[in-house]
Amino acid sequence: MTSPKRRIRKAVFPVAGLGTRFLPATKAMPKEMLTVVDRPVIQHVVDEARAAGIEHFIFITGRNKGVIEDHFDSMFELEQTLAQRGKKNELELLARDLPAPGQTSFTRQQAPLGLGHAVWCARDIVGDEPFALLLPDMLHHAAKPCLADMIEAYEAHGGNHVAVSPVPMDQTHLYGIVGVEDDKAKVSRIKSMVEKPPRGTAPSNLHITGRYILQPEIFALLGKQATGAGGEIQLTDSMIALAECDGQEFHAVRFDGQIHDCGSKIGFLMANIAYALARDDLAPGLKAELKKLI
Repeated sequence: MTSPKRRIRKAVFPVAGLGTRFLPATKAMPKEMLTVVDRPVIQHVVDEARAAGIEHFIFITGRNKGVIEDHFDSMFELEQTLAQRGKKNELELLARDLPAPGQTSFTRQQAPLGLGHAVWCARDIVGDEPFALLLPDMLHHAAKPCLADMIEAYEAHGGNHVAVSPVPMDQTHLYGIVGVEDDKAKVSRIKSMVEKPPRGTAPSNLHITGRYILQPEIFALLGKQATGAGGEIQLTDSMIALAECDGQEFHAVRFDGQIHDCGSKIGFLMANIAYALARDDLAPGLKAELKKLI
């Protein structure tokens, strides 16, 4: 049965991945700290969560990820130097991005056992309340944050919510796919979920885009979840169990903005271009330079 509706206060960010597709850049620097224009990828995702009203940011880290914790902390030496040099704008920018004391938590995923296992590692910090889950590789670019849309849908319907977006049918085998009651609606009840369905078997062309609102009962299921696709503990498998065994409802929330997969080189490059073109201070110069280059 669906849990009583409670406010979404916490968000989980799995940032333990090795980033092997970006070697050698990620040999000593986490992939989440690669910059899209002038902000790290992880900062863009945290910005989305903060704009949606999230109060507590939970990071699932791994070895060589300490710089992420440092990024979300104050740096006395830098701030002192900026103050001495009269860099008021830069100081204000750092202060605006800095989470308040106690708003961030960090825990380790000691082994790369999959997204489901990473989420399970947050169980004691999240506790017995619903939470948001945002995959940092996937940047959702739109005037209104994707997670804000999802929280509105959650407040209307309760239960669990998954952000989705259409992909070509010949690509559905690459993604987690949902079948819904109305594939044209902004919010629709999910009838089925499958992780990377074989070609020609997908229930729709709506793929899961890396944004979730989940009830805390998912943790008990993840704790006993067997490995699935790729030999990893798959979050989708436990979501299916949550729907089928616990009878919890899942809704798909359609995202109509741009999605950039920063886990791929082309997606990362396109994210830099898209975010730069959206800025008044950069767009004119960038357009001119791109015309010269092309």
